[in-house]
Amino acid sequence: MNTIKTTELENVVVRFTGDSGDGMQLTGTLFSNLSAILGNEISTFPDFPSEIRAPQGTLGGVSGFQVHLGASKIYTPGDDAEVMVAMNPAALKVNSDGIKKNGVLIFDVDCFQKSDLDKAGFKTENPFEELGLSDSIQLIPAPLSSLTQASLEGMGFDNKTVLRSKNMFALGLICWLFNRPIDQAIHFLQNKFGKKPTLLEANIKVLTDGFNYGNNLHLSISTYKIEKSHELPKGKYTSISGNKATAWGLIAAAKKAGLELFLGSYPITPATDIMQELSLRKDLGVKVVQAEDEIAGITTALGASFAGALAATNTSGPGLALKSEAIGLAVMAELPLVIVDVMRGGPSTGLPTKTEQTDLLQALYGRNGESPAVVMAASNPADCFHYAYMASKIALEHMTPVILLTDSYIGNGTSLWKLPKLAELDTITPNFSKPGMEGLKVTERDPKSLVRYWSIPGTEGFGHRNGGLEKDYYSGAISTDPINHQKMVDTRQAKIDYISNEIPKLQVEGEESAEILVIGWGSTAGHLMTAVNSVNKNGKKLALANFNYINPLPKNTEEVIKRYKKVIVCELNSGQFATYLRSKVPGEYLQFNKVQGQPFTVAELEEHFESLLK
Repeated sequence: MNTIKTTELENVVVRFTGDSGDGMQLTGTLFSNLSAILGNEISTFPDFPSEIRAPQGTLGGVSGFQVHLGASKIYTPGDDAEVMVAMNPAALKVNSDGIKKNGVLIFDVDCFQKSDLDKAGFKTENPFEELGLSDSIQLIPAPLSSLTQASLEGMGFDNKTVLRSKNMFALGLICWLFNRPIDQAIHFLQNKFGKKPTLLEANIKVLTDGFNYGNNLHLSISTYKIEKSHELPKGKYTSISGNKATAWGLIAAAKKAGLELFLGSYPITPATDIMQELSLRKDLGVKVVQAEDEIAGITTALGASFAGALAATNTSGPGLALKSEAIGLAVMAELPLVIVDVMRGGPSTGLPTKTEQTDLLQALYGRNGESPAVVMAASNPADCFHYAYMASKIALEHMTPVILLTDSYIGNGTSLWKLPKLAELDTITPNFSKPGMEGLKVTERDPKSLVRYWSIPGTEGFGHRNGGLEKDYYSGAISTDPINHQKMVDTRQAKIDYISNEIPKLQVEGEESAEILVIGWGSTAGHLMTAVNSVNKNGKKLALANFNYINPLPKNTEEVIKRYKKVIVCELNSGQFATYLRSKVPGEYLQFNKVQGQPFTVAELEEHFESLLK
């Protein structure tokens, strides 16, 4: 028998796709976690429907999980897959444009019967020919359902429970294809199903049988190997989702500031995971209140802030709208508060499980009156930790609400993350009034930053009242004087403007000497970086600036933008950041916009940049 060859790859994209009940999210998560443990760079994109369970085998119920892993730095989950696992014809049909030429398609042949093809809307009995895939990819038919049934025969499970384990057979097969040791995958299963020993035993058996099936039959003409990344600095690494990283960033900030962390929240897709993660951290002193609605969530947090805690609330676009009045109260009361908005498709309830960047103008201006707040955005799942930490630092040191924008793509997606050491994180010094400062009025401000002191109820010498009515600049008493109101409005804005002195300057990447500057913000960073790098490698010149600090903008924003003949702003909305930039740095801005509930693809960005360079 000939020994199967092993092909070494620099990077590879794998997509798992099937019904919502086929466990594609778990399968993809286990495979990406396993790859991270083995030292590969990873970036993932879970993509699933908003329906709890669409009719089985239909196009509306297809769920997917894509993972891009490599031996060197990667910035996106990839465009098209080199390897795809399709559990049924509907999954194949929805994802048929997402597999590369000469790619590998593993499909559950048991689920490709005529009735299954009819449900997915195929007109012939050869879906691969109908989709034009027969001659362009390597087909690996595997009877995943019947093999799983055979694997668990005699274990006492009903057929429905047995078939729920076929995702583990597929995972075992993929582990064989990519030379992944399954002992680590078994370890992950032990953590997930440890309290259900019978279910654990079943999943381990099916996983192992799937690995052995591929190994014994040599299903593919080649297996694949991705070396461990040699670019990683020494340290401990893990795979982390953006929502979990956000939660941990808030915890770290509270510990660094010496404060208790309080989260007042209400469940909403795709932000709920932050609340769920923090609710598990009672051991770290975290207090979580699941309130009766979005308004109660933020107002309980505001009360906790008044009492001296690091207070936060998390939500998505519809909830941010409901929280707007209380954000205005935080502005007026000058209290620290972190609001995390994990953006999704809108308007209204829109596309709950899909991604967009359409809440930007709402975050900037969606309140009554002149109500300035700090607005920031994270770029990838791992740096959600950093920006949640920095949002907390700014809120505590500058006595202001801070809105941190992430989105469904990076909130649910994962990337490789190096665990930081608390001692190495930036210091956080809340602006408390303290005993010995009694000579100062509670209304006094730092002369440079204009920040008021944080006077906790019960602090002797600093008794005061607070609320949503306008206050006298000097005494803090309620005031309706027009001149005073102008002074307070100007002061609250100047306090936010000053923060530009304490945030990093805007960095330009790519070819600084280029004539065209590509601008993005938040989660588009990885796709833009990959596209710009690719164009530059082909001998063209593009520069890239990605914004994480939006209000206030970095101090050198105008200087950077004015260096370039053309500026193109790319965002997953109809041009909100471009509109904002025009108001801050007047000039001509080209736009490239997408509002499809999906991230950019690198290919569409490259094509557009090439057209500009012509």
